[in-house]
Amino acid sequence: MKHTLFLVLLACTTAAVAADPIYVPDPSRTPGAFNPDITLETFHQRICVEGAAQYRPSASYTTGLKKKQLRDFNCREQDPSEYEEDHLIPLSLGGHPRSPKNLWPQPWHGEWGAHKKDRLEFALYKAACKGEITLTEARAAFTPDWRVSYRRYETLIKKYRHKSAPEDDGESFVLSR
Repeated sequence: MKHTLFLVLLACTTAAVAADPIYVPDPSRTPGAFNPDITLETFHQRICVEGAAQYRPSASYTTGLKKKQLRDFNCREQDPSEYEEDHLIPLSLGGHPRSPKNLWPQPWHGEWGAHKKDRLEFALYKAACKGEITLTEARAAFTPDWRVSYRRYETLIKKYRHKSAPEDDGESFVLSR
């Protein structure tokens, strides 16, 4: 009887974990990675200028990776349209654009969905470009759990308010200078 009860509890725990959205990636799978072209020395010239090059990988690459990761991570909700293939270290802070070590399927919806992380990304990008925080500090804010940094940097998030989520006001995220 004890053995059966243990198995039932284990199955319920496993199902609950599988059902949880991946708001924060598993650091053993997605530890984050930097773009070797964006260094502490080149950040301001390469990212913080009007018309800075976008290093975003093609949608065909990220969609394929997202589908593979959803299968590999045993996500119960595997509708790819419910997820953004997100960069743990944001591109705007010199995150690696194509490395699977920097990409994971983040849910769009929920308390800690992709739009909320976008707000932190934008605020830290603006603060790093203006010299209010270092690039190293901004990058470190995303590992191991960006939600902790969201609370830590609430003042910057309010200062550099950005319109990311349709539920905010319908406008899209734009890197304004």
